[in-house]
Amino acid sequence: MRFRHPDGSLVHLAYCTNVHPAETLDAVVAQLRDHCEPVRRRLGRDRLGIGLWLAKDAALALENDPHAVGALRAELDRRGLEVVTLNGFPYEGFGSQQVKYRVYKPDWADPERLRHTTALARILAGLLPDDIAEGSISTLPLAWRTVADPARMETARTALRTLGARLDALAEMTGRSLRVGLEPEPGCVIETTADALTPLTDIAHARIGICVDTCHLATSFEDPHTALDGLVRAGVPLVKSQLSAALHAEQPHRPEVREALAAFAEPRFLHQTRTLTAAGRHGTDDLGDALQDGSLPDTAPWRTHVHVPLHAAPAAPLTSTLPVLSTALTRLVGGPHPLTRHLEVETYTWQALPTTLRPRTRAQLADGIAAELALARDLLTDLGLKELP
Repeated sequence: MRFRHPDGSLVHLAYCTNVHPAETLDAVVAQLRDHCEPVRRRLGRDRLGIGLWLAKDAALALENDPHAVGALRAELDRRGLEVVTLNGFPYEGFGSQQVKYRVYKPDWADPERLRHTTALARILAGLLPDDIAEGSISTLPLAWRTVADPARMETARTALRTLGARLDALAEMTGRSLRVGLEPEPGCVIETTADALTPLTDIAHARIGICVDTCHLATSFEDPHTALDGLVRAGVPLVKSQLSAALHAEQPHRPEVREALAAFAEPRFLHQTRTLTAAGRHGTDDLGDALQDGSLPDTAPWRTHVHVPLHAAPAAPLTSTLPVLSTALTRLVGGPHPLTRHLEVETYTWQALPTTLRPRTRAQLADGIAAELALARDLLTDLGLKELP
């Protein structure tokens, strides 16, 4: 979906296809037909933006066949879909029964992460619409914290500098400007936007910046204005933003609240949980740990890394952090000029929600994704952006 900002620039809104995990190129093509096009039709749009996730095998197939990217581009056009951004965070296996810590491998100290992200950039250059010259890719924030020794992190920063040089060369060769954004996430080396300032100013490349995920921002109890103003002051490129909402528990000491939270503890994804007290921020790697071992203080609200549907807040006594998303979006695109032009709804947890909240059919899933995009659209138009055909 395209929007005209009051300053005349284009702002793109997409939804991320990692909600439909597809490991092969054939499966990616099938998801365009089975999922993405139905969402577009529900919204009554001639054209819909998608944030494409390409797993290792799908990316290799596109990289190794000179005709495959053109064929995928033609299929996107045929389905009324367009791609200006890729989600390059998960590498493979995002549809597995247990993802958890696996999603952080390979990290940026592993040469395979550089190879894979370079391939994604070359693919995206071939998928961009004819009238769009800028694309974006989100990626993991260096590594999971427990493997972050100084030598590995210097290797990671060197890899990102190399990536920046490759993106420069790609722009010169194709006329397409591609940028990559590190996505702060709880538990990683870069957990918050503040954590991103030193490594990104050290890398110091205009094509290597940050992807602000509003679920992660909220889970870490970051104030959107403080966070985004800090990035702007430091000159960190805001490559893209993922529009998502976390789970909020106002009174986690109450038995009924803990019971409601327990319904969201599941074996597939990691649900980092944080609280902010007078002594600072505390956290656990997973919601189950917070509920079972008593290591997380429960005298202040908890927030949990569960990407809950934007349009459907969880039932009381829980809520979502949609207000944080709304505040962040106001700062991102509500000013005289947008801080980023690429926005992506990323609720990948539809099939990991409590059973009563999961869509039972493809049609129900399409209805839910369309409703999320409609909410995001309304937030943008309320900020003065004009939806384009």
